[in-house]
Amino acid sequence: MKTRTRTYRSNLQVARATWGSLPKVAIFRLKELSEQYCLSLAHGDFQLLNGAWYITHTGLLQIAARRRCLGIRTTIQEKFSYPADNRWVFKAIIHKSKSSKGFVGYGDADPSNVSPLVRGAEMRVAETRAVNRALRKAYGIGLCSVEELTWEPTTVGPQRPSSSTHDNGHQNRNPRLRDRLCLLIRQHQLDANLVKAYAADSCGTPNLRDASREQIETFIANLSDWATNDRPALLCKLHSYSRPQEPTS
Repeated sequence: MKTRTRTYRSNLQVARATWGSLPKVAIFRLKELSEQYCLSLAHGDFQLLNGAWYITHTGLLQIAARRRCLGIRTTIQEKFSYPADNRWVFKAIIHKSKSSKGFVGYGDADPSNVSPLVRGAEMRVAETRAVNRALRKAYGIGLCSVEELTWEPTTVGPQRPSSSTHDNGHQNRNPRLRDRLCLLIRQHQLDANLVKAYAADSCGTPNLRDASREQIETFIANLSDWATNDRPALLCKLHSYSRPQEPTS
């Protein structure tokens, strides 16, 4: 019980430092999640989006590991997948024990229901969604996962001409690369300076502004995938770009 109380206090401290004052309902739910599942905000196990808490892929895997999940098996549902349109459907089966018949979950992804941050990675998103749904079913978690959220597509129709463009003619209705990267940093609570240093190194340029649009888009997609599926490893990687403190005389 003491461990769960410490987890809640730590989560509350991180939440207030990140989002400021929280409504009583959000705090009550935070305490419930901390004590029932021992989820950690600092480790990226769950997030607050639009006033509601969502569990992450990392958090679900933590719960599965603590409860000694026997295995996870995923398969592509070829009958419902259309690679040419980047539409993928996966089936995931969670086996909690040797005697378990398995808990099934399905996940789908295509350009219309994923964030622009992960365009081109629809296959991985579909598999992650399938695993998340199966894990939530297996362990009775009613909290929706971040990765299951869909992106609201832009309404198709006549577009009014715009007098201003961004990023070499990219129109306002689509997110700029800088905005996409900033959103990713906020969503996963990353250090902006370390991400910038990592991005420049990944693109092979002295400064991020010297990188091409294609290089930055690739970096954003890879960063999003890493942050979603293995945030602790990403944080370790980013930490390697922190400058050592100069010795004081």
